[in-house]
Amino acid sequence: MNWHSLLFWPHNLPLSLLVLFLLATTFLYAARAQMHGVIQAVCHLVASSMRVASHWLFGSANALRERNRTVLLAQGQSEAAEHIEREFERIASTVRRDLQEYPALQRKLMEDITRIEDDYQRCGEVPPPPPEWVRALESVAQIQSGGDIPRKLLEDVHKSVQKIHDKTVTEYRHSCEGRHKILKAMMPTWRSVSKAMEEVDKKMISLDTNSKKIDDHMEKYQAMRARDVKAEHALTISGFVQFVIAGLVMLIALGGAFINFKLIALPMSEMVGASDYLTNSLKTSDVAALVIILMEASMGLFLLESLRVTSLFPRIASMDDGMRRKLMLAALIFLIILACIESSLALMRDMLVADKQALLHDLSSSAAPAQESGLLSHIPMAGQMIMGFVLPFALAFVAIPLESAVHAARTVLGALLVQVMRALAFVCRFVGVAFRRLSRVLQMAYDVLIVIPLLIERIVSGVGVALPARAGAQKPGSAS
Repeated sequence: MNWHSLLFWPHNLPLSLLVLFLLATTFLYAARAQMHGVIQAVCHLVASSMRVASHWLFGSANALRERNRTVLLAQGQSEAAEHIEREFERIASTVRRDLQEYPALQRKLMEDITRIEDDYQRCGEVPPPPPEWVRALESVAQIQSGGDIPRKLLEDVHKSVQKIHDKTVTEYRHSCEGRHKILKAMMPTWRSVSKAMEEVDKKMISLDTNSKKIDDHMEKYQAMRARDVKAEHALTISGFVQFVIAGLVMLIALGGAFINFKLIALPMSEMVGASDYLTNSLKTSDVAALVIILMEASMGLFLLESLRVTSLFPRIASMDDGMRRKLMLAALIFLIILACIESSLALMRDMLVADKQALLHDLSSSAAPAQESGLLSHIPMAGQMIMGFVLPFALAFVAIPLESAVHAARTVLGALLVQVMRALAFVCRFVGVAFRRLSRVLQMAYDVLIVIPLLIERIVSGVGVALPARAGAQKPGSAS
């Protein structure tokens, strides 16, 4: 059965096609109103569905954005509170360590400085003049009358007083000289006091700096509590930056893990078996090497968790100090053991490579190349052993960027999901508007298929309207 069986006259193709066209046109013309209704209903259904989906997506996006905003601000408040608490701890430690006795120290230092300055000023005073009675005796001694005995007596008194005066002045000068020596010996102490004051001043400046940091953190915290848009935007940008930086660090760590895998894959194939496969393309030795690397990363994660550097596992952070120290010690011991295993595997790898090269040279006809002897021949082996011991400890610190990536992923994925939902809502709204306009286009395209019957209908309708109008125009003329 082929398409010729659908023709009325298979031997007369043009006439058959003409008859089919007329029948199809007649059918489509007869079903014009129903088809217009179907097209309009289907387009309206699609447009309404797209509009409902668009409203739902926009509402879900707004709800998700509000939830992300709440989570972001809560996380920002927690971090700001931790920063403020840390700054207060630093200030308290500084006050307890350095400024606990600052008022008494300051008072003592000021008293010492004042006393030193007073002593220094008093050391430069001029000796006091002789008393008034000395002058009186000088006047009496200069009297010529009265006899020799009073005058001699007065001269003796004057000489005695003069000697006492000279002795007093000499003692005063010796005292001043001694005081100058004392002040000269006190100069290092004075400088030490001045240095102590400078140190106190520096510590006060440090406290002022920490206080300003606390003020900045408090402003950020208050902005987060007030749900400020700028604070939310800053936290979002910070989340994206942290996610990118943590991703780069984790990529670097992944490169280190790849080098570590290449370092122990060959000796593990000798230990586990090079011909043992889990699947067609997955060796058991490769899986064993990956397990060792993952165990090293896990031990490093537990070590940092027990040290409270990271907080991925709240159960570990809530342990008592004794249990937490035991866990830290166990993780450190396991990490050292794994590092020693990797170092021995690196040594084994160097030996296997050397044996393989010797075997290839033995199988070939050429003479074996001369090997380097001495210290240079042990440098590659030592480098591989050191690398095998150091890389596990380097991989242990991958927990820090992992925690940053996990915390920042909530912000990043939430923001991206909101944008994706809004984009889908826009697409749904656009599709709804397009289908609302498409119904008219499809109706006009349907009318194009039946344009000939529509023209005939229009002509017939025009003739039917024109004949009564002409008849109505002729009746008044015949009556006149």
